[in-house]
Amino acid sequence: MSPLSFSMNRRAFVTAAAIAGAASLLKPAISFAASDALPDGVKPLKVHIPNSAIAELKQRLATARWPLKENVADDSQGVQLERLRDLVGYWADGYDWRKVEQKLNSLPMFVTEIDGLDIHFIHVRSPHENAMPLIMTHGWPGSVLEMLKVIDPLTNPTAHGDKAEDAFHLVVPSIPGFGFSGKPTTRGWGSDHIGRAWGTLMNRLGYEKFVSQGGDCGSVISERMAHQKVPGLLGIHLNMPAIVPKEIVPILAAGAPAPAGLTADERACFDKLAIFYRDSAAYAQMMVTRPQTIGYSLVDSPIGMAAWMYDKFAEWTYSNKQPEKVLTRDEMLDDISLYWFTETGTSAAQIYWEDHTNNFNALERIPSVPVAVSVFPGEIYQAPKSWTERAFGNLIYFNKTENGGHFAAWEQPAIFTNEVRAAFRSLR
Repeated sequence: MSPLSFSMNRRAFVTAAAIAGAASLLKPAISFAASDALPDGVKPLKVHIPNSAIAELKQRLATARWPLKENVADDSQGVQLERLRDLVGYWADGYDWRKVEQKLNSLPMFVTEIDGLDIHFIHVRSPHENAMPLIMTHGWPGSVLEMLKVIDPLTNPTAHGDKAEDAFHLVVPSIPGFGFSGKPTTRGWGSDHIGRAWGTLMNRLGYEKFVSQGGDCGSVISERMAHQKVPGLLGIHLNMPAIVPKEIVPILAAGAPAPAGLTADERACFDKLAIFYRDSAAYAQMMVTRPQTIGYSLVDSPIGMAAWMYDKFAEWTYSNKQPEKVLTRDEMLDDISLYWFTETGTSAAQIYWEDHTNNFNALERIPSVPVAVSVFPGEIYQAPKSWTERAFGNLIYFNKTENGGHFAAWEQPAIFTNEVRAAFRSLR
């Protein structure tokens, strides 16, 4: 890799500026100053999508072929035509990618090679001396953009009227195959490998002790880090914990009735998951078994990719299937555009194939590593405390929040920030 440029693919380019030049983009209080030496193997990055790639996207949107309108009055067949056409019309004629590009480039972004693959990450150091190092991982169909609203409150709490002792040094990486990280070209980049890579990343940045946080894929990665007892890991916080007991999983998969003896919370969780498996799990089965097949559409058709992702924004936000109530059109299109410009629809789906599971079930108990759990009301399922305690032998924090869904940091940043602070307070 050139010391001055990092080419993601033919459409997306990331420029690694000279250290002094990159430092001018950063807030000195929360990042490397111009005089600081970066760790060996770590290079600063800036993002710039060529104008030609933006023009090509608009051309594709203008000449898209649309299917017939659904022949039902609801979304039981998937994303409704009128809603998607409205979103895509704005994408073509009103949306400005450069705004999110500016947001990203205002942050300290870097790339480093781990096990032969380039890993992109945001690294924001707190101005507070005793801040706790935290690595925070996004999920699918999300990205590091999910976390932008919580970066400053977590790293600089006093600027938001909160306490310095709740501060974090924050590392937000892009999962391999997502965003500006490299795309794996060989097998083996599942959540186990990624969890070990996150340990390498934190150590490379000088953090001997740290905590990990995640939802969706990030939850699985954090759990795998705990299973493997990644050196330096003090504890994990999850906002979509894999806690379904192994004897319940085949019952759900078979569409069978709930077993007798469940508590009210366990039965509510079972019923929500039963509906999910019956009505909404086809996307996961496709990516678990055929990521390459669906990937052709996700990389070649912006309409197909937007529908694939918007479907989950509608289902998984706490919005009564009206995601625009909690996320702006720009925020959703920022994420969709990131997938489009980096051509990561296929490579992002491959993590499902690597893990080969929907990741709701507790594959193996975590006996000793401290685990904190936040349960959001709009999540795919609400983890019962009883099943959570079975999955995690050292449950140090469990709380049900009043608002928020699957994309918790994106939807409800203040609630999410408070949950992360509370989750790790006892480990400081």
